This record gives sequence, C-alpha cells and structure tokens, in this order.
Amino acid sequence: MIVIQESAEPVDSLLTSNANSQKTSEILYGADKAVGRGVQFMHNVKKKMDIFFDHKAPSIVIDLEAYRNGYIDIRRRGSKIRAFTEITKENIQYCKEIIKIVDELRHLDGIKGGLAVSESEYMATTVLEESKPLTMVIYSNVREVVEQGQYLFDTLWRSAIPAEKRIKEIEEGIVIRYETRIVENPDEVIKEIGRITASSYKLDICLTSGGLQYSHNYFFDLKMGLLEKQRRGEHKGVRYITSIGNDNMQISKLYLDHGIQIRHVKNLPPMSFGVSDKEIAVTIEKMEGGKRVESLLISNEPLYVRHFTSLFEEIWRNGIDAATQIRNLEKGYELTSVDVLPNTEESLRKAWKLVGSAKEEVLLMFATASAFNRQTKMGGLQVLTQTMQENHTKVRILIPIDGSTAELAEQINRVLPQGSFRALDTSLKTSITAVIVDRKQVMLFELKDDTKETSFEAAGLALHLDSRTLSLSYASLFDNLWKQTELYEKLAVHDKMQKEFINVAAHELRTPIQPILGLSEVLQDLVHKEPEKVYVEVILRNARRLEKLTEDLLDVTRIESHLFHVNKGPFNLKDVIAAQIRDYQKQAADSSNRIQFHYDNKDVIVNADKARVIQVIANLLRNAISFMEGGGLISITADTKNDQVVISIRDSGTGISPEIYPKLFTKFVTKSEKGTGLGLFISKSIIEAHGGTIWAKNNRDEGGATFSFTLPLAQDS
Repeated sequence: MIVIQESAEPVDSLLTSNANSQKTSEILYGADKAVGRGVQFMHNVKKKMDIFFDHKAPSIVIDLEAYRNGYIDIRRRGSKIRAFTEITKENIQYCKEIIKIVDELRHLDGIKGGLAVSESEYMATTVLEESKPLTMVIYSNVREVVEQGQYLFDTLWRSAIPAEKRIKEIEEGIVIRYETRIVENPDEVIKEIGRITASSYKLDICLTSGGLQYSHNYFFDLKMGLLEKQRRGEHKGVRYITSIGNDNMQISKLYLDHGIQIRHVKNLPPMSFGVSDKEIAVTIEKMEGGKRVESLLISNEPLYVRHFTSLFEEIWRNGIDAATQIRNLEKGYELTSVDVLPNTEESLRKAWKLVGSAKEEVLLMFATASAFNRQTKMGGLQVLTQTMQENHTKVRILIPIDGSTAELAEQINRVLPQGSFRALDTSLKTSITAVIVDRKQVMLFELKDDTKETSFEAAGLALHLDSRTLSLSYASLFDNLWKQTELYEKLAVHDKMQKEFINVAAHELRTPIQPILGLSEVLQDLVHKEPEKVYVEVILRNARRLEKLTEDLLDVTRIESHLFHVNKGPFNLKDVIAAQIRDYQKQAADSSNRIQFHYDNKDVIVNADKARVIQVIANLLRNAISFMEGGGLISITADTKNDQVVISIRDSGTGISPEIYPKLFTKFVTKSEKGTGLGLFISKSIIEAHGGTIWAKNNRDEGGATFSFTLPLAQDS
C-alpha cells in the first residue's frame, strides 16, 4: 500500500507518532513533512544508519541544523553511521565536515537522489537541492522494503572508495580520464598489472590455476608491499579466487601464511581478471604453467569496475576456503562439484561432450524406452559409437522394457554393435536417466514429459556431479541392476518353463479325470452295497478334487499369460448366492455348520460372468468352512452402495493367521492342509477383471474372518 499525503501537517505530530506502530509505505510531500519524517527516522535508529546521497546533499547535511544534529545524536547514542556520496570540488569542504560526524564516508561516482536505511526503516528521495530541506521523501517500515534498501546500499558500498583518497586526488589536482584499452605486449602487460596493483586501495583477483603461478612469478613482492600497507591501515588487503590443485597448492599455502585470503572454486569463469577500487584488468588466456599473458583489457570505467566487483563477490560467496581444499588434497579427499543445469540444450550438449571424453567406460541407464529412442534419433548413439572406436571405450546400456526386447535389441545392435544392452524390468525403472563416465563423473536427467518427440522437450532439470565417490556409488547401483537383469532373465526362462509344464500337466490331467468322474458316477448308481458303495464315493470325491485342482492350475496359467477373459451378461446375484448356499447345505447335511443369507427384497442385477462369480462365491464358502472346526455360523450379506454391490462372507472360525495376512491373495498361500492356496488368487483376478475389489479382515468381536468383494451393478438395475 502506498499512501500519498499532500496536505500539510505539523512536524510535532510526526515526531510524536510511533513510526513502528503499523507496517506502512508512504510518499510525503512538503518540506515540513519531509524534514519531520527524516528527523523521526534518525530518532528511531537503534544500532546503525546507512545512507547515501548525490553531490548536492552534503551541504544539506551540514547547513540544516535538524539534519546535522540528528547525525550527531545517533553517534552520541552509540550507533554507527556509514555514508557515501559523490565528492566534487564544489562540495569537498562539506564532505570534510561530514567525515567528523559519521563513522566512515566513501566516494562513488554518479550517485543520484538519496537513500537511508536503518535496522527497521527505509527512506529515499529523488529531489535534492543544495542547502535546502527535502521536499519529498518515500518512507517504509515494511521488512521486505527495508531489506531491499539494505541490499542496494551494501552493493554500492562495496564499489565505493575512501573519502580521504578522493579528497586527496581533488586537492592534488589528479585528473581522472576514463578509458578502456587493450595492451598486447607481454612486457607492457606485466608493467600495467604492476601499476594497477601498486596503486590499488583494495585488490580482488580471480585466476586460473596457471594464472596463480603467473601472478606469483611477477607480482609476489608487490603483494607483500600491499600487505604491509594493510597492516598500517592504508590498504584493505588482497583476495584471490582460483582452482586449487596439486600444481598450485604450495603457492596457495605460501599466500595463506602471509595473510592473503584465498578461496577455491572448481569451475571458474572462462577468463581471469583483477579488480581494484578504480580499475579492472581482464584476459581470456589460460596461462597454463604460468605462461605470460599476451593481451590484456584494462578499464577504469566505473560501470566496468562495479560489474567485475559484483562478479568477484558472487564467485567469492560460492567459493571454498583454501585451507579446507588444501587439507582435502593432502589427505587424498576430493570435494564434490555439483552443477545444476536448467537449460536442456546446454545439459544435453554437456552430456554428449562428457561421453565423448570417456577413456574406459560409459554406463547408460535410460528412464524409459522412449528416452532411448529420442536419443537415437538425435544422434546420441553415434557419439557412443565414435567414442568406442576412438578410445576403445566399453559401453553398457540399461533400458526399462515391458514385453519383448527383440526389436529394441536389433536396433541397438544395428547402431551400436559393440555395446552391451540389457532390458531392465519396468518395476525397477525411475524417472531419471543416468550417464556415468569412467566412474568419475555422473549426469542425471529428470524426465519431465515422456510423450514429447525430442529430448529437449521431454527432459527437465539436469545435474552434473564431478565426484569419484558419488560416481562410484551410481556405478555400483548400475552394476547391481545389471546383475539383477541377468537374474531376471534366468528367472523369466525358469518361470516360462514352469508355466508351460503346469499348463501341459493340467491339460494332461484333464484327459484321465473325465472318464474317472463319468464312470464313478455310473458306478455310484449301480452299487448299493457296503463297502463297495463307500469305495465309489471316495473315488468320486477325490476325482472331483483333482478336477478342481486341474481347473485352478489352468486358470492360474491363463491369468499369468494375460489370456484370462470374462464373458459378461446380466443376472440376479441374490439367486446365485442362494443356490450356492443350498448346494453346500445339501452336500453337508450332517455338518454342524449353519449358513445364513441376509438381504432385502430388491433384486441385485449385475453384468458379469455368472460362472466365474459362482466360482468366487464357492471358493470363499469352501474357504470359510475349512476353517470352522467343530462347526459354526457363516453369515452372507449383500448391500448395494452407489453403483456397486458389496458381498461379505463372515465366518466364526479361527481367523486369518498374521503370518499369511500380508500375502493372502497371492499364489500357494494357505494354512489349511486341504487347500492348494490358489482359490483366493484366482478369486482376486476374477473380481478385478470385472472392475471390482476384494479384501479380507479378522473379526474383532467373535473371532473368525470376513471376506468381502464388490461388483458393479448393471446400468439398468
């Protein structure tokens, strides 16, 4: 919220108001309001006030008693004042007076307007007239505005030079001419760098590894002179940024011992530069082994100086303390370098370049088969082929594939005949494509949209990890997955053989079972004497059990071969359940088990495979009866909810063992001596083929368990 106040208001009311009573941002017009707000601002300062203003304002600070006394009062309370302005011949006397009432004053060219910031308030103006009070100010105590103002002040403060130095230049008649030039003679380059170094008040240098050797060879004594000035308070010191390795570690240690600050950065900008308080020197030469610089760009343009000062500070903040890097080098440790690459084109180019640099091995794990196909179209495999031919590099590729691998294997053998490829089970796939080179570097690509045609569109964020430790970890993961694919291939062959055997065995069992059942039923009608009658009943009962086992095995084979189908049609589910209950009661007339069916009078019409639903109900009833030792009650309910019916079969038996509960609906899971553990697996497949769900739970009160399943109701029911 910005409040524009134009009407006059007594200064006293502003002084007595509490500026921190509420968060606000205001623009105040009129000298009374502007001066009043400024005085109130200084009155509220608790620890520090940072302020800058253009060349017109020094006279305002000194000539206007309200402002001058405000500064003096702040320092009397023990608070600090930092200020910078543009010091000119015209305001030099005023600036000398300001030096007496602030903790530190600096000079910066080209300042416009003014800004002040304390620990809790912000104030700025664009209207300044010499020796006249302000007529307009912008004020805010909103935290975000205060922080923004502080950031702006600190950024400019780092580029400013001491007021005393600027005053001396003016009084001694030193004329500054701004220019940018290129020096191309190696001897002249050394001379110019020496001049910039010797005349600096502060010096920040960013160099390649070889550049540090060059600097040491030609300018070490000059740096020692600057450190001596620093000890006398005449210089702010020297800071270096470089990539510290075994080749320049001793020089780095020497500089640290002498008091020069150094930080390590692995990935330096593609240039070396130095920036003082008033000049910059830049070269794009690598200076390998301390090689002399052939050409140098030099400028004292304030814009360039501020830019390179800001660039140095940004790199410095991200650097690692030199002492830490040296300790790691001496102990044989390495620091991880992580580059985040949001630009997809840049990241893919970097990956191809990295693959092209491989000397021993490239490991590729694609997120999907589509990711592999996209890279094939873009020429990624051609880079691999070239690397293999030129460097004799080994290449291994993992690709998640669901189904046949023959076509993909043929494609890989065509474009990468010497590479090794394995199909990764889709259950192990991730949304990350990994490129591991020589077990030293890794690139990871996020899969953003697998439906896109090109990798530029499909890929998201990328990471480049330059770390042997992390690379070895990812390579170990790759190796484990590679071995697992081999095991999966063997298991797949074994599983296929097992399924084929079961399928053949089930079909072969069918052939003798049918005549056994048929003839046993004929004998049952013909034999009426004991014990022959009992013998026939035993044969018939076991033949039926064998028939049930055979059908279950065939169903399992169909399910796992994805050949399981249901033939749907409308029928009344209540009639089917009632018929099943009558059959079981008839078969077990002498049993102590009781079966009850609870339902309302409304028909429950489902569109399903009647025979398969009967199979599920029979399986669940048989399962309930088998766990009812000594008899008990089985309760069946049918409840319609929304567009589905819920069938629940509750028994009072021994309940579900905790040992098998987590894998209850999988193959061959049973605690009964009579069952095979296939019924619940088949029932689950049948129900899910109809779009329903099946589950089970132990009863809390009377013991036993409840098995439930859902089926969608027919649309016209």
